[in-house]
Amino acid sequence: MYMQKKGTLLQLSVVIVGLLSLLPLQAASVKPKLVLQITVDQLRGDMPTAYLTKMGKGGFRYLLNEGVVYKDAHHNHANTETIVGHATLATGALPAVHGMIGNVWYDDKLERLVYNVEDSRYPLLSANGDVNQKTELDPTQRTAKSSGRSPSNIQVSTFSDELMIASNGKAKVFGVSVKDRGAISMAGHMGKAFWFSKKAGEFVTSSYYYDKYPEWVASWNETKPTKKYHQKSWQLSQAQKGYVFAKQDDQEWETKLPGFGRTFPHQYGDMSNAYFNTFLTLSPAGDELTLDFAKAVVNNEQLGQDDITDYLSVSFSSTDYVGHIFGPSSLEAEDNMLRLDSTLANLFKFIDKKVGLDNTLIVLSADHGAAEVPAYLSSLGMKTKAVAPKEWDKAPSMEALKKQFGFDTALIKSYFHPYIYLDRALIAQRKLSLKQVQKAVAVEVSKFDGVALAVTSSDIEDGNTPQDYLHTLVVNNHSKNRSGDVYVVLEAHRFVADMEGLTVAATHGSPWGYDTFVPLIFAGFKIDDEIIYDRVSTTDIAVTLSAVLGIKAPSGAQGKILKKVLDTD
Repeated sequence: MYMQKKGTLLQLSVVIVGLLSLLPLQAASVKPKLVLQITVDQLRGDMPTAYLTKMGKGGFRYLLNEGVVYKDAHHNHANTETIVGHATLATGALPAVHGMIGNVWYDDKLERLVYNVEDSRYPLLSANGDVNQKTELDPTQRTAKSSGRSPSNIQVSTFSDELMIASNGKAKVFGVSVKDRGAISMAGHMGKAFWFSKKAGEFVTSSYYYDKYPEWVASWNETKPTKKYHQKSWQLSQAQKGYVFAKQDDQEWETKLPGFGRTFPHQYGDMSNAYFNTFLTLSPAGDELTLDFAKAVVNNEQLGQDDITDYLSVSFSSTDYVGHIFGPSSLEAEDNMLRLDSTLANLFKFIDKKVGLDNTLIVLSADHGAAEVPAYLSSLGMKTKAVAPKEWDKAPSMEALKKQFGFDTALIKSYFHPYIYLDRALIAQRKLSLKQVQKAVAVEVSKFDGVALAVTSSDIEDGNTPQDYLHTLVVNNHSKNRSGDVYVVLEAHRFVADMEGLTVAATHGSPWGYDTFVPLIFAGFKIDDEIIYDRVSTTDIAVTLSAVLGIKAPSGAQGKILKKVLDTD
């Protein structure tokens, strides 16, 4: 009788175990020890496979062969800039909700442009880390009046915030990037963020996160991590004849920075050179430094070493800088992709050793895609050129509007793509209708060369915009308190090449497919490989990660759960 009951219980336990294996992932007791979110700045959706035949096994091949690969993932907002995309990836919300509508926006109260993560209340901890410097490549940072930084401008919670809330603050959450906005946005309001200071040549943070640097960070910086590049150069990683762009190392449209040049090898020069650290970020070295610091975070903060899920965001920035300076279709961009592949393979090997890839949920995407250089397209037969908004206010039609409205100064107070800002104080002083002036300016601007669409903020807020694709993306980007008076959409393959005096080869920031199209891959923890061709949105990432962990989605999240990621059959 006892043996019979024992056999019955054994059979029942087998059945129960079998049934448990069929439960959705979020219902299971086992959760990943680490969520590793990788964002590659300016990685258009086609790029991971463009040079795959020359790549190894451990980087992009691992993701593509072992992961759930979404082949048609897009951002659903119009201004495809760095902070806008990063904040969307972090929050699962559209810019209209998370509030980060551009790398900069005009603040009426301060009467100046505001950099997205600047915050004078929280100065940098490093005395050498002030970002207000002439050697800074990114001109958007020059708008910041303080080196202080925080995530305070993000108006909703991030996935990493929700992870902290669900764990009662026990989860360890870190964001690492060359760019401050790339690290800060992903670490959220509750995590810790570190970014690379081009002036100091080290990774820095602000007093928002710490009263003083952890000892391991200070020690890491004291090793002078950039020293290994002293008097070295960026050289091709493979034989040049095997590259797609092997014969196009010197293209006339590439930006030729003094000392760095536009042909291989690109010299980093002496550490004492004011541009040394900037040159590092214009090459794969920027990603290598980011990887090294991310490893130090994992080692010293013991990420993934207990039963509470930790979070690490690594945002690689070199692809963006290389794309801006040389264009996405260049020998430099091609070699950077090959070196990025090696960097990813290095990261995955390290994580496998420290945490285990089976214990790590990996998601890779991008903050935006990339536009081709107009001159490159022209060389292939598509005639196009850059746009010059600085000339708009001087056009005869705008002069006529000034006369009509009684303006003796500029009607367009400033233009910082994609927004036109009008002189609202003067409009109010002359008792003019803001809506009327916005509409009149939009009508005239829409006639200028290279402009596809000009949408007023008043029309967006009044619900008077068409329901077509482009207008929808513009509306998704609108924040009442931050957006400008008129949103300008340039024609496809047209863009502003001048970035506050720095002429770049290519840029991004449009609602066209090449800028919204990004990779989206989940791999690692209990992920079965599959290729999915359904259209998905980058807002889906944060809610899917939340579902995997069984926690609530970020407060402004608007995406849908990607069910295949939760399918463990």
